[in-house]
Amino acid sequence: MKAPTCLLVVLDRSSSDPVVLAKAGKLARRFGARLELFLCDAEHAFELKHDYEPGHREAVSQECVAQALAYLTGLRTSASLQGIDVSVSAACESPLYEGIVRKVTQSRPDMVIKHASGVHSPAEAAFDPNDWQLMRKCPVTLLMTRGRAWHAHPRFAAAVDVSTEETEGLAASILDTAATLSAAHGCETDVLYSEAASTPGEIQAARAEALRKLAQQYHVDVNGVRIFHGEPERTLPAVVLARHYDVLTMGALTHRPGVTTLVGTLTTKLVDAADCDFVLVKAATPAATEIEHHAYESSSCRSE
Repeated sequence: MKAPTCLLVVLDRSSSDPVVLAKAGKLARRFGARLELFLCDAEHAFELKHDYEPGHREAVSQECVAQALAYLTGLRTSASLQGIDVSVSAACESPLYEGIVRKVTQSRPDMVIKHASGVHSPAEAAFDPNDWQLMRKCPVTLLMTRGRAWHAHPRFAAAVDVSTEETEGLAASILDTAATLSAAHGCETDVLYSEAASTPGEIQAARAEALRKLAQQYHVDVNGVRIFHGEPERTLPAVVLARHYDVLTMGALTHRPGVTTLVGTLTTKLVDAADCDFVLVKAATPAATEIEHHAYESSSCRSE
């Protein structure tokens, strides 16, 4: 992963906005990246589809976008973002995840940053259905945060799978991304891999060596490679919780047939079990197909 030059920050007028914006600002300073603040008014867009006459929808949609832009402009002014290039944009589109994905295809950011939208408890945010869909559909690297502050010396980890050739490219992308993020903070990355106990010893040894070589390729300290024994869905969630990582990088959720459990069941279990931030990575693929839409969008400063 090259150092990101553009971060798309998804906001929603909630109390979490200053928190996620502060975290995004810190990342932007680390990488010298610009920020684009984005708000998609999915709630009003849903109402427009069902409760308004067609002739009134355009005017109401434009007003929703204007109000969103005014909110983002005020947030940009009040936040501590001096020295960072910050633009704002808004849309009125439903469902929310489609509006975000469409924005990604337009602005082409290197990373999307979003706070979890659901509520698990007063102290912990949870992921709602739109968040889960975004994890599956976002065509670029996605940082999902629950808002927990990072340690002064952040703790980074990457969960990878080297059990099949099919996921080799994904494992490389995960390690590359994790190494880029940790290096920018002057930190190392722990590499987490769990091997089924039933795997023959010679295969376990070959995979362990492949994992160490992959770590060296992406300048990850091999002393941070941690190999566990047991089904990863059972072993790794406990490890992530015990080590109190701030950021866990792993494969994004997907519906593609044939992809191993690392990018399906395991990702889900890790997201459910841990309270850290998650960076979700997809293997390099052709550009995602742009979602068809008919929503009104406006932006006060477009990123090229």
